[in-house]
Amino acid sequence: MQVLHHPRVAWDMARLIVSAVPDDRLFDWLCAEAGELLGPEHARSLQDTRQRLWPWARTTPEAAAVEAGRWRVRLEDLLRTRPEIAEPLRSLTVIASGLHRNRIG
Repeated sequence: MQVLHHPRVAWDMARLIVSAVPDDRLFDWLCAEAGELLGPEHARSLQDTRQRLWPWARTTPEAAAVEAGRWRVRLEDLLRTRPEIAEPLRSLTVIASGLHRNRIG
């Protein structure tokens, strides 16, 4: 059995969320998948993140870092109360990261 480092799982997903904002298709897919896994309130929070960071061209690195930090904390808190979602969240991050790399690469 693999032991997951919950803060790392949270941080990886938080960074991915922020980096996916400019890609409509990827972000919409990520919202749907995260909503299934985490619940509809988190899908709505993802849309709020997008509103704060859009248009991406005007987003400062500081604003992106703050938003990633918000998600890191939110996801770490969630993993404390629902540790069973750590593996599905890690898997979602791996899949979405691969999609992101393929779309920008």
